[in-house]
Amino acid sequence: MKLWILEHFDLFVWTWIGLAAGTFVLLQFVTAPFGRHSLTTWGPMIKNKFGWLLMELPSFSIILISLLLGSQVNAITCIIGGLWLFHYTNRTFVFPFRIKSGDKKMPLFITGSAIFFNLFNAGFNGYYLAELSSYSLEWLTSWQFMVGLLLFMLGFAINFWSDEKLMNLRKPGETGYVIPHGGLFNYISAPNLFGEIIEWTGFAILAWNLPAASFAIWTFANLVPRAVAHHQFYLEKFSDYPKNRKAVIPFVY
Repeated sequence: MKLWILEHFDLFVWTWIGLAAGTFVLLQFVTAPFGRHSLTTWGPMIKNKFGWLLMELPSFSIILISLLLGSQVNAITCIIGGLWLFHYTNRTFVFPFRIKSGDKKMPLFITGSAIFFNLFNAGFNGYYLAELSSYSLEWLTSWQFMVGLLLFMLGFAINFWSDEKLMNLRKPGETGYVIPHGGLFNYISAPNLFGEIIEWTGFAILAWNLPAASFAIWTFANLVPRAVAHHQFYLEKFSDYPKNRKAVIPFVY
């Protein structure tokens, strides 16, 4: 079984990348119904905080288990996997309990879809790190690792700062949506999503393997259409929304 997986692993990941391309096309016409775009017509609902925890947990758990049990794990794979765990510690155990969503809910379908994605995404990346990687200590001084690490940390900082800004927009007792200002919000409507795209692009560069690249492609495919939907939401909701702002890439798109 292990030999069969090894022989077909790249094919599996390329198929996964093809699915990302199809998803990007689909999301031009359909907006995932959670957050500000939440709908109750997509079946049973689940509390936002619990839904976020459930759907991000596989990404944290699979990589952790892969690092603990893998036959090819060394100091470099632990560093690369540790960066993944650094992101998902925040996304799984911190972020869901800091969002001020009150009693808001998301469709259980969205939670299930995210779990499905994370099982495959973390599975491919975890398997590569645990069983296929061959990093040496020299990798830490390669241009890929240094450039990728810089982008990863920059993207994380942008994502974290932007989430912090959004979570603190409303004053105590206020409800509804507010136009965010300051920093990258002066240039784009979704700097939190822009930061995550940069972050996982950086990870793909520092890890320099096909599964990591597939995650960067999936991140772009999922988050660019969502950023455009956020941008359209603001334009429709606020007549005074700054017309010079782009959706996700400053000055470009």
